[in-house]
Amino acid sequence: MSAVTVERDSPESTQKRMEFVLPPLPYTQDALDPFVSARTVAVHYEKHHRGYLEKLTKLIHGKPEEQKSLEQLVRTAEGEIYDNAAQAWNHAFYWNSLKPGGGGEPQGELRARIEDAFGSYGELEARLGEVATGHFGSGWAWLEVDSGGRLRVTATADAGNPLREGGTPLLAIDVWEHAYYLDYLNERERYVEAVIAHLLDWQFAARNLPRAASGTGPR
Repeated sequence: MSAVTVERDSPESTQKRMEFVLPPLPYTQDALDPFVSARTVAVHYEKHHRGYLEKLTKLIHGKPEEQKSLEQLVRTAEGEIYDNAAQAWNHAFYWNSLKPGGGGEPQGELRARIEDAFGSYGELEARLGEVATGHFGSGWAWLEVDSGGRLRVTATADAGNPLREGGTPLLAIDVWEHAYYLDYLNERERYVEAVIAHLLDWQFAARNLPRAASGTGPR
């Protein structure tokens, strides 16, 4: 999910090196209309997401980091390598957090966990909207299971990712301007409201929940 990873034999050694390939979108570029336009998806996916992967490939070429998976880089790398690895991972996770005809309310175990942590789905929805809209500058809003097993809503700046702190992301909302500016200009709140009400994929979040319990992380 986070990237299509291909192992290649390195001509300089007997070790394997990772090659990161832009993963396909889980839907067509116009599938999120009218809430996120095909134009926004095209620029966001083809320029920004692809750009992070291409820069990461250049940054790790010939370095020990070339032997690591994308998730390993998110957990351990520093500086530009971390920034580009995390942004590549975050974007793939974001695309999977959305679906045409999404929104609504989660059911089953996830619903029970939400009610236990927040009191009701309505309270979670309000908190997620508040955190995503109120985050200063570029970054991400997450529904995650933290390292203590607690369900919570958090925001990270720039390329930040809950994996770094031992958490397991369940859903993500991209609040970098390139995620919404072509459709909503500077009205981040309208974009966040549309994503929560119409696009969030609660089935994807539910699939990530048992992985939080097992410690294997999201896929």
